[in-house]
Amino acid sequence: MIKRFILTVLALLPLLAQANPGDMPREQQMAVKYIQALTDHDYKTLASFYNRDSIFKDRTASKSYTGRRNILEFFERAHRGVLEYHFNIEHMFNSGSLVVMIGNYHYRGPGSQFGKPGKIIELAIPGVTTIKVDMNNHRVKVHEDLMDYQTMADQLSTQ
Repeated sequence: MIKRFILTVLALLPLLAQANPGDMPREQQMAVKYIQALTDHDYKTLASFYNRDSIFKDRTASKSYTGRRNILEFFERAHRGVLEYHFNIEHMFNSGSLVVMIGNYHYRGPGSQFGKPGKIIELAIPGVTTIKVDMNNHRVKVHEDLMDYQTMADQLSTQ
């Protein structure tokens, strides 16, 4: 009897693990909408998530930008000419206002940004993105990326 119960639970686990967006905590829903605006290059929507105190950090590259204008200018410059860009979230969780996303950033665009002029390159860069949200004001306080730039370098060397 116990064995049958355990087998039934194990068989149903994949169905139980699939959450609808409305089933996610509000913080995660907001973080997903923010990442969608970022990867869609929707700067108008992206601007609504920032204020003058918002911070974007790329810890691996030792870069940091503060304030709506500076963050948007950085992303517009970094995304110039990009053909495809999305974040495949493999795992996500939150602790209060801190949302952690683990996955791969997929990029297809001009090689000139990576010292490969005249080529179109494709990258899948593993990374962890953390987003500290302010639910009361619908703002991103801090967006921090930790990217596996060694994997990116390895991929670039073969293109």
